[in-house]
Amino acid sequence: MKIVADKAIPFLRGVFEPYAEVLYRDGASFTPEDVRDADALITRTRTRCDASLLEGSSVRLIASATIGLDHVDAHWCKDHGISFRNAPGCNAGGVVQYVFSAIYGLADRKGLSLDGLTLGIIGVGNVGRRVAALASRLGFKVLLNDPPRALNEGPEGFCDLDTLLAESDIVTVHVPLAEDTRGMVDAAFFARMKAGAMFINAARGEVVQEQAMIEAVPSLGATVLDTWNHEPEISRELLALVDIATPHIAGYSYQGKQNGTAAAVRAVAGHFGIQDLMDFYPQTDDPAKNMAELDFDGKNQEQICCLLQKNYPIFKDDKALREDPGRFEELRKNYDYRAEFRLDDTK
Repeated sequence: MKIVADKAIPFLRGVFEPYAEVLYRDGASFTPEDVRDADALITRTRTRCDASLLEGSSVRLIASATIGLDHVDAHWCKDHGISFRNAPGCNAGGVVQYVFSAIYGLADRKGLSLDGLTLGIIGVGNVGRRVAALASRLGFKVLLNDPPRALNEGPEGFCDLDTLLAESDIVTVHVPLAEDTRGMVDAAFFARMKAGAMFINAARGEVVQEQAMIEAVPSLGATVLDTWNHEPEISRELLALVDIATPHIAGYSYQGKQNGTAAAVRAVAGHFGIQDLMDFYPQTDDPAKNMAELDFDGKNQEQICCLLQKNYPIFKDDKALREDPGRFEELRKNYDYRAEFRLDDTK
């Protein structure tokens, strides 16, 4: 058995070696020659899995250690007998941590009060649900927009996009990249937002039309971008305008990476019958990586901000990208995965 794996996936080396030949490659540099005689690929979003890579190969499974779907031509793979598994929800905790570190960090820097504000969440899947839960606990009014869920579950609890944009003081986007979401954040979208509202995108860069955002920034209160069009060659003009800019690392928590690798390993193990790895989960004895206990109950805005910035000082990532945007991919590959915070969800 042969596996070709992205060498940047953490906790993976040594896992499959007792059972397979494993070839590690840079994620963006997989070649048809690499995968021609492979049985499985283990990828991140940097590997474009389509006919140009897979035609004529023996690949039967692609396992992605990420939540992403858009790097795989699912229709072509299905037609050619190749299964695809991703890791839904693996990085949700890290993205929640990112969103609230950004909100409270910017509120502190700009002297803004968050009392009584409305947080609008577009896309209420694994990440959006958890953003909504913490927002409610922190006292935000929450508006939810997710047409597929509203169609399947009924409209109660959801609102249309026009209402969300008109009434939200903070808008955060958590949709997958698909034909109906690509470019959805356009000039009309920004025109419908409340003047002075904050905008956050930690989903996919291509959800946003960058020129429209460049033109909209003066009317927005604050802007946060973790994902960009044309990564890693990001827009320097937009970089200079936004309040927080990071190199696509919102979900890069230690626990998120453990979850993603575990999902990929289990997918391969299940597909090929490797019993010893069916329940695989990366183990670590590094005490510095333990989840931080955060108790937000009874805390004021300043105290919550201090807790969040101590847990994840987001402006360090912003500073690193601004100092050298050309290091975008290097910053991702060499990222020091941060520990998530743990919350008592029973409160």
